[in-house]
Amino acid sequence: MNLKFLLLTLICFQSIFAQEVKNDSITTKKISYKQLIIPTVLISYGIIGIESDALKNLNVEIKEEVTENIDHKITIDDFTQYLPAASVYGLNMVGIKGKSNFKDRSLILATSYLLVAATTLPLKNLTHVQRPDGSSFNSFPSGHTATAFAGAEFLWQEYKDVSIWYGISGYIIATGTGFFRMYNDRHWLTDVAAGAGIGILCTKTAYWIYPKMQKLLFQKETKAALMVAPFYNGKQTGIGVISKF
Repeated sequence: MNLKFLLLTLICFQSIFAQEVKNDSITTKKISYKQLIIPTVLISYGIIGIESDALKNLNVEIKEEVTENIDHKITIDDFTQYLPAASVYGLNMVGIKGKSNFKDRSLILATSYLLVAATTLPLKNLTHVQRPDGSSFNSFPSGHTATAFAGAEFLWQEYKDVSIWYGISGYIIATGTGFFRMYNDRHWLTDVAAGAGIGILCTKTAYWIYPKMQKLLFQKETKAALMVAPFYNGKQTGIGVISKF
């Protein structure tokens, strides 16, 4: 695993992506590099931690603190990873409307999840980091955490103009998901940090590219369109498909 290659790829992706979206005539929102700071820092911290002895030692210290005197695992993180995203649909059902209609928000969320899978699966295979419990070598990054933070950013984007507390609650749940991944001895802190950054970035990306995707899928002259990407939720692997005929 080449750390310099991973970091260079991350930097190039951020620069090329931001420039591409900025030049997209159908995107009405102007891109700010400030929006990329938090996810970039989180992902970079996780990547650096793969080879940094100091961060590896910190991982071990935190693992010992978090897992000390644990009698049994609490697998609530298998469910809380989806709770922030599900909350968007729950709020709409009780009459609290968000930013997007059902079709738009569903396609945005599907795109975000597909991007999460397309990012986390290759990284798990490339980095080959052993899990804290020694069960496998696909620890980095945390797929559960990435899914949770993708949902939290989704909730934030949909409801930040209604009340910031909806978005904050989503991030609290996502943070709890990351904590329980460490509590259950499934991930290191660096795995969780990178997963959080990936999740946030994937949802931001989904919102930024959606106007172009909407044009591709729903323009009258477009007869058919198909998007295929791998799916991963931390335990299960599959293929996700979005189609329009």
